[in-house]
Amino acid sequence: MSGTLFIVSAASGTGKTTLVKALLENSAHLKVSISHTTRPKRPGELDGVHYHFVDKNRFMAMVGEGQFLEHAEVFGNYYGTALSTVEQALKQDIDIILEIDWQGAQQVRQQYPQAVSIFIIPPSRAALRERLQNRGQDSDTVIDQRLNGAVADISHFVEFDYVVVNDDFDTALFDLQAIVQASRLRQSIQTIRHAKRIEGLLSE
Repeated sequence: MSGTLFIVSAASGTGKTTLVKALLENSAHLKVSISHTTRPKRPGELDGVHYHFVDKNRFMAMVGEGQFLEHAEVFGNYYGTALSTVEQALKQDIDIILEIDWQGAQQVRQQYPQAVSIFIIPPSRAALRERLQNRGQDSDTVIDQRLNGAVADISHFVEFDYVVVNDDFDTALFDLQAIVQASRLRQSIQTIRHAKRIEGLLSE
């Protein structure tokens, strides 16, 4: 497999989804894995575009069948990444991004230790609260819960290969693009991708 698996994690409200969306718009051979979730759809979300929305019984059946590369419970809802989606993309030389939390990242690294992991942090707690409030999607109670969980989430940044600070959006996006491009040029990946070219260069 010559594709690269990227893990992008962050505390809720850090701007991860917006950054990844911009990254996808400016990067060839890169796609995001659409997760399965049991949480209700938010206004404007579409099934199969933002998430695959399933009920808890179906989700647990998929867990039992071993269909997930990783899965986790977050704020009472379940999220999971389909193993078949990831494997198919990597075999086709497509880099794939998993937008998952640190729990899921730990599970993925056990099966794909070569995955490139990135943790995005906010510039401050005050900025994080403001971003959560500006969403206009969650109640004050939910916002407080997310803020309380943010510190615990951010403490796991030490488990990741790269850390990006989302203070200035353009700078954070540039940093993500640099990580993706450098990862595609790793010797182990290029050896697979350009096997025939390298063979031709080295043969008499």
